[in-house]
Amino acid sequence: MTTPLHPVLSIRLFREEKCFGSGVAQLLRHVDEQHSLRAAAQAMDMAYSKAWTMLRRCEEILGFPLLIRTTGGRHGGGASLTPEARAMLETYERYCRRLRQASEELFREEFRDFLAE
Repeated sequence: MTTPLHPVLSIRLFREEKCFGSGVAQLLRHVDEQHSLRAAAQAMDMAYSKAWTMLRRCEEILGFPLLIRTTGGRHGGGASLTPEARAMLETYERYCRRLRQASEELFREEFRDFLAE
């Protein structure tokens, strides 16, 4: 059976350059669940250094911190989302959801002649 024709959207936010997209959003969700940037990077099969660089660049472009970092020690380190990061992530996810819904409606309307009944 052939997969039906369907749209796939990739939603990225820019200032001078890309600063937020699905990769950063996924990384932040993992940090929120695991309370660790290292564990979040591992969950995504991403090098810790890449995750660190990606978040640092994003913070620089956005102009606010995304993580509250706690260094290791007797009780271990960790990371949690800043209130701004949580708000950004929730807003991004809501925007993506709404855009995908609108896209599906527009797609069905525009491509109706190419869709199987």
